[in-house]
Amino acid sequence: MYQGVRIAGFGGQGVVSAGVLLAQAGLVDGKAVSWYPSYGPEMRGGTANCSVVITDGEVSTPVVSAPDTAIVMNEPSLPKFEPLLKKGGLLIINSSLIKSKPKRNDIRVVYVDCNAIAEKVGSLKAANLVALGTFAGITGAISIDSIASAMKKVFKRAKPEILELNRKALEEGAKLK
Repeated sequence: MYQGVRIAGFGGQGVVSAGVLLAQAGLVDGKAVSWYPSYGPEMRGGTANCSVVITDGEVSTPVVSAPDTAIVMNEPSLPKFEPLLKKGGLLIINSSLIKSKPKRNDIRVVYVDCNAIAEKVGSLKAANLVALGTFAGITGAISIDSIASAMKKVFKRAKPEILELNRKALEEGAKLK
């Protein structure tokens, strides 16, 4: 099993932390992983994306130039990352912020109202976790339990109620297959 993922959005959406969390969840599952962040000139509000590889084999490169899955969290990320997807790839779109439609018809597109779902479970900051839950639910590359376990390591200072809210966001996202 090999899954190359690109997660993209603007700084402050938790794009980079979602990548760290996904990679850590891969480690929880005993997989080989890599995580490679990329930032725009500004941290908060600028562009951010990261590459994550989860595999049963060896990671040959940390950069995912042709991802199996792209998770796009804001409008400018769609035209930038949609063309990179492999044929037959998965495109998860945060439909709360992206109104454009993809141009390709050789990929699977899933629209997720990440922001609204995150607000429903208790915090807009969990929109990235809704998207990760959708990824986990569709691909099976990583489990919700592994991501939840990884949260304890990645978000070491998070209070139990925040970890529970984040788990709910993951679970809501996973329902959207």
